[in-house]
This record gives sequence, structure tokens and C-alpha cells, in this order.
Amino acid sequence: MAEKNNIKIIAQNKKARHEYFILETYECGIELAGTEVKSIRDGKVNISDAYASINHLEVWIKGMNVSPFEKGNIFNRDPLRERKLLLHKHEILKLSQKLKEQGLSLVPLKVYLKNSLVKVELALVKGKKLYDKRDDIAKRDAKRNMDRAIKNNGRY
Repeated sequence: MAEKNNIKIIAQNKKARHEYFILETYECGIELAGTEVKSIRDGKVNISDAYASINHLEVWIKGMNVSPFEKGNIFNRDPLRERKLLLHKHEILKLSQKLKEQGLSLVPLKVYLKNSLVKVELALVKGKKLYDKRDDIAKRDAKRNMDRAIKNNGRY
């Protein structure tokens, strides 16, 4: 877990960077119950299948799994319930206009603590085609091979 400038990353969605082109990112708060915050601080959150949608000028995250807090007993909530994301109204209006374009979605990239507050990095994304994914893999392999060659040539 990386920590710099009072930011502690709790969960990342690495699959999203492979599956989508990231057009814009937004930092937003999330409305949670007390036991959910404790569970997130323990790192018991999964956002790999999560997505967000806009209903009645409110942004909701769906499919985010926050495991029940061990000592939460009756105060625990449903792990897969929809949670409200906190954004400014002008940001929500801007997002809703862009979502009307074909093929755009909202996907959470990471969940992190920033100055003891739980934040979600939300991205406006467009799906990649199979050939785009192959192209990214080829570029990554070429870069890795060049780095290896440079490292080995410098040793002699």
C-alpha cells in the first residue's frame, strides 16, 4: 500500500486500465455507514466488478463489495448495497451529458483514504477493442525488452 501526502490506497481496479480507455478522472466522496468505514480501513473492499450510474442527479456506485466488519454485529449493512457518491452538481451534469455518448461508462479506479476520509477515484471510460488490448501488451513487452537491453549493456 502506497502512502504519500496523507493518501493511503486501499483498493485498486487494475482490470479497468486494461479493459478501458480512461478519458477523465474525478475524485469523489462516498456515503458510508460507520462499520463500513472501519471495514474499508482494514482493507476489506473489492471494486473489481463495480460501476457507477446516475439516477435523478445522484451518482450511485453498484457492485462494490465492502465485507462486514467483524465486530459490527447488528450495525453491519449489506455488503453489496448501492452507495451514493458525493460530487458537485455541475460535475454530475457534465458527466450525465457525456454518458449519453455511445460507449461511455463510469468505473471506479481506486478507493483510498485522504486525510482520514474515504475517497473514490471515478473514471469516465470507453471500452477497448481486442486489437487495442493486444497493441498495449505489445508496447509493454517492447518497453520491457528495451529496458532489459539497456540494463544488460551497462553492466559488462
